[in-house]
Amino acid sequence: MFQIGPYSIDSQVILAPMAGVTDRPFRQLCKRMGAGLVVSEMVTSDTRLWKSRKSTYRLNHTGEAEPRSVQIAGGDPIMMAEAAAMNVERGAQIIDINMGCPAKKVCNKAAGSALLKDEALVSDILHAVVNAVDVPVTLKIRTGWDQQNRNGITIAQIAEDAGIQALAVHGRTRSCGYKGEAEYNTIADIVNAVSFPVFANGDISSPEKAKQVLEHTGCAAVMIGRAAQGSPWLFREIDHYLRTGRILPPPTLKEVREILLAHLQELHSFYGDYMGVRIARKHVGWYLQNRPNGSSFRKQFNILETAADQAAAIEAFFEEAFTNGVAA
Repeated sequence: MFQIGPYSIDSQVILAPMAGVTDRPFRQLCKRMGAGLVVSEMVTSDTRLWKSRKSTYRLNHTGEAEPRSVQIAGGDPIMMAEAAAMNVERGAQIIDINMGCPAKKVCNKAAGSALLKDEALVSDILHAVVNAVDVPVTLKIRTGWDQQNRNGITIAQIAEDAGIQALAVHGRTRSCGYKGEAEYNTIADIVNAVSFPVFANGDISSPEKAKQVLEHTGCAAVMIGRAAQGSPWLFREIDHYLRTGRILPPPTLKEVREILLAHLQELHSFYGDYMGVRIARKHVGWYLQNRPNGSSFRKQFNILETAADQAAAIEAFFEEAFTNGVAA
C-alpha cells in the first residue's frame, strides 16, 4: 500500500501512539486485528529516566511484529538524537518523533505540539535525529499551534527537507486539545505539498469515515487513536471496507469475550499481577462501556485485586450476557 523506508505497509490503517494505552500487549493485539503499522507509547528523550519502571515497559519490544516503530519526545536536538540511536540499539526499526501531543505536561517542557511554534528548532531536531540513525524517521504533528497559526504545511516541508519518510497529521491545532471536530482540509493541503506518505488522524471511528477522509485528503493511510480503545476489531473492519467496499458484521459476543480474556492475560503476563491488574481496569472499562450493565460491572471489577478474580469476573459477565440473550 505504501512504503516507509524499506518497509512495505500493506494496510491503510495505523494505530496511533497513545501514552498509557498503546503498550506492547495492545499493539500486538491491534496488529493481529489488521493494523498495518503500530507505534509505541511516547518514550522520553531523557535517557536518564529510562531506568524508571514506566520507561522499562515502554522500551520492551520483545517478540513484536516488524517493523517496530518507537515514538520519542523531547525538545533538545542532541538528546533526541541520542534517544533515537539508543532505541535503534534496543530494536526500533522506525523512529517516530512526537510533535503532536497537546498535553500540558509535555508542552510545558517545550516538547510535543509546543515545538510547532519554533520552526527553526523543529528543523534542528529533525535533522539531528535523521542523521543519528540508519533507520527511517517519521513525524507526528498537528495542523498548527492555534487556529491563526496553522503552519502544518511549512512543518511538513521542513520535515521533507530533513529526510523524514512519513508524516502523521492530527486534524486539530495544539490549542484545540481534543475538543471540537477534526478538520481535514489542512491535511489535504499538506498531502499536496509533500511527496512522502501522509497519514490522517483525528475523529476516525468507522469504516465509512475512514474512506471519506482518505478520499478527501488523498492520504496514504488513516491513523486510529481513541476509537480503538476497547474496539481493536475496528482495524479489520476499516481494512476490509477499504479493500472490498463491504461492511464486516461486528464481532459476536463470544469473540469479544475471547479477545478481552486474551488481552487481560497478556496484560497480567507483561506487567505482572500487581500492575497488570490495575492497567487492565481501564481497558475493561473501554470494552464494556456501551454494553448492558457495563458501568455497574465496572465498579465491581475495579475493586478486584488479583488476575484470577478479574478473569473469573469477565467470564461471569459474559455468561450472564449469553444467558440473557444479549446480542453482540
